Amino acid sequence: MSTKKITTNNPAQTQQIADELAHEILAAGSQNSAVILALRGDLGAGKTTFLQGFARALGIYEVVNSPTFVVMKRFKIKGQQFANFYHIDCYRLDNPEDMSHLGFAEIISNPKNIVAIEWPEKISQILPKEHIISINFDHGAENERTIHIS
Repeated sequence: MSTKKITTNNPAQTQQIADELAHEILAAGSQNSAVILALRGDLGAGKTTFLQGFARALGIYEVVNSPTFVVMKRFKIKGQQFANFYHIDCYRLDNPEDMSHLGFAEIISNPKNIVAIEWPEKISQILPKEHIISINFDHGAENERTIHIS
């Protein structure tokens, strides 16, 4: 995947970009391990809004909100080559080893999983170095967001 820079002006546009990325991932199919999305940006930058659109494109209609206090939520994906969508929020983690209690190594090694990680810099020591889709969010004026996907 090449690097893309996209500017959105409202949450619906941000979710549309996520929808497009989800369809690209579904079209590409599974690989040797989980598809990992690493989402970086300040609080309120649009990470969760993006993931709401992404999950909807996967056929997930449950409420997708940031799992800040529970750290991880799992959603079943039906009718696709992928089985699970994991939404992980590392904002409150103090130690990357805390992820081992959640079965993180098994989750990211399973090619049937799509894993979205907010605040991935908190667990950078345990993330694979390759096969990560990096998504960075920057605030602009009012509802404007610049999203970098690589």
